[in-house]
Amino acid sequence: MSTAKSTAPFQGRALAEVVSELTEEIRELYTADEVPWVIGYSGGKDSTAVLQLVWLALQGLPDEQRKKPVHVISTDTLVENPVVAAWVTQSLDTMGKAAKEQGLPIEPHRLIPEVKDTFWVNLIGRGYPAPRPKFRWCTERLKIKPSNAFIRRVVRRHGEAILVLGIRKAESQARARAMARHEKRRVRDRLSPNGNLPNSLVYSPIEAWGTDEVWMFLMQYSNAWGHRNKDLLTMYQGASEDSECPLVVDDTTPSCGDSRFGCWTCTLVDKDKSMTAMIRNDEEKEWMRPLLELRNELDDVSKEKETRDFRRMNGAVQLFHDGVIQGPYTQEARQKWLTKLLDAQTLVRRTSPESVQGIELISEAELHEIRRIWVFDKHEVEDTLPGIYEKATNEKFPGRPLDEQLVLGAEEMDLLKEVCDGDEIHFTMTRELLAVERQHRTMTRRSGLFKELEKTIKKGFYENEGDALQFAKRKQEIRDTVPTYVTLDEEKTTDAPS
Repeated sequence: MSTAKSTAPFQGRALAEVVSELTEEIRELYTADEVPWVIGYSGGKDSTAVLQLVWLALQGLPDEQRKKPVHVISTDTLVENPVVAAWVTQSLDTMGKAAKEQGLPIEPHRLIPEVKDTFWVNLIGRGYPAPRPKFRWCTERLKIKPSNAFIRRVVRRHGEAILVLGIRKAESQARARAMARHEKRRVRDRLSPNGNLPNSLVYSPIEAWGTDEVWMFLMQYSNAWGHRNKDLLTMYQGASEDSECPLVVDDTTPSCGDSRFGCWTCTLVDKDKSMTAMIRNDEEKEWMRPLLELRNELDDVSKEKETRDFRRMNGAVQLFHDGVIQGPYTQEARQKWLTKLLDAQTLVRRTSPESVQGIELISEAELHEIRRIWVFDKHEVEDTLPGIYEKATNEKFPGRPLDEQLVLGAEEMDLLKEVCDGDEIHFTMTRELLAVERQHRTMTRRSGLFKELEKTIKKGFYENEGDALQFAKRKQEIRDTVPTYVTLDEEKTTDAPS
């Protein structure tokens, strides 16, 4: 990432002049129509600066003009850096109280993904591998869907919406290019159409600011809702490797603008620099080490061969060059990830400061959904999740017993394994055949039973991964050698006699 540096903050203009000009622009835009505003707030420096500018602008309006709602939305992925997540939650609470006291139409909202879309339900439940740049399944589910759903509700209610975002051209070259594309279709300065959501515009008041200018504003203008900006600076300092965060720098001076807060489980980056720095710079953050270690284990690609199935989610075997494309995590791997996660949660609760001792790395709702997926979707009818939970936490699992008609006990599973003589593929196939039949047993009409049985048999057709690889190669060779016949529509007519 390249970050632009400005030789003179605000091109030599005084900070007060820039702020006065921007707040006047915000007031003009706010009072121009009845379109509600939605501010994206992450608790970081850029979104804090934007929200603070809007807050200052609204304070300068008479009461009768403060009628249009300003929704402040913050998306909690449920795997956010715990320090940042706590900061944002406290900030939203403070914000809501301050807005009421000051008579401002600012409404904070904490958004979370649906249970079926959460990180752990997809990784531990469905077996999705840790996210990679070419399989970035997390961003859409955890961040985009919750915020887009909220914005669409606002648009349905009011016809349109204006999104106020803390995006800046200096953040990266990619961001600058994207903003430049949207500028061509602008309806006015700093107001661009949203490429993803119809009937919504994007307003970016600090798009031309550099990192140092953001910090200069935050340090010289106190936080309007009572959440200290100096504490925000301290958090950024703690997340920088050198523990420094200068406000005015030259080209060689490091800036904490490179500190990036995000999901503690993120494997889209080579290293979680912010969490690593937090632990190194502050002994009181040592309790976060189990999270960092688990994140690094998720990122270890050397173990993917042994932790992932050689079949895709639908049971198909796909080739890439001369090898098999690895599929979801195996049952054993998913059980181990759940154990490691619950162990980390137990350890963190025991060693962390009192303020975070109730930390929840995985929710009860997620555990129930994972259990449902394992037993009913994946036909892992042993129902092992309650036992894993109780062993890791020394607490009774809070869920109800499942339908006994759909669950097979440990004795039956041991007997089945004995019959299969250690053949894991045939054991899982037989177990799934039993589960499919038992699921259809209680149905009035058993339509679809034979199709499901056939699908299960095809999935368990192979002796092992080597057998599956050879079978897939033979199929590929057959497809490559079968001639392509000309269809009737493509045949050319001739005048030759019959």
